[in-house]
Amino acid sequence: MHWGTLCGFLWLWPYLFYVQAVPIQKVQDDTKTLIKTIITRINDISHMQSVSSKQKVTGLDFIPGLHPVLTLSKMDRILAVYQQILTSLPSRNVIQISNDLENLRDLLHVLAFSKSCHLPWASGLETLASLGGVLEASGYSMEVVALSRLQGSLQDMLWQLDLSPGC
Repeated sequence: MHWGTLCGFLWLWPYLFYVQAVPIQKVQDDTKTLIKTIITRINDISHMQSVSSKQKVTGLDFIPGLHPVLTLSKMDRILAVYQQILTSLPSRNVIQISNDLENLRDLLHVLAFSKSCHLPWASGLETLASLGGVLEASGYSMEVVALSRLQGSLQDMLWQLDLSPGC
């Protein structure tokens, strides 16, 4: 019984030597490409063409704005909030963007791990459950403002990734 397992392991042994870790530069490049893809998806949503990221809407102050210095953990927290907001919206426009944010967060965790950073999974907003009234009253405005601010945050993250952000 044990000989079968040992033979199977020995048969796989040569292949294990050929397995290489993914270079961290490739992960960083994939992260940047995914950010650019999400920005393009936001631009492709028709009602986003004429929106300013500085637009003020009462009651939507919980949606993150721009941050001058972003660490990997702050990027993850911001993306967690946006992901939670987007999944609560009734619009079908944001489903793929929300999925992309999950993948982006995974890539950020890989980057953090490569820098020996412990990056706990951010949970997003604790107060989102109480936003049902805001969502009902201004779902469209919430989508527009959230996507507009997300786009600005993603552009900041893209710039910060070139500077090799800290933990």
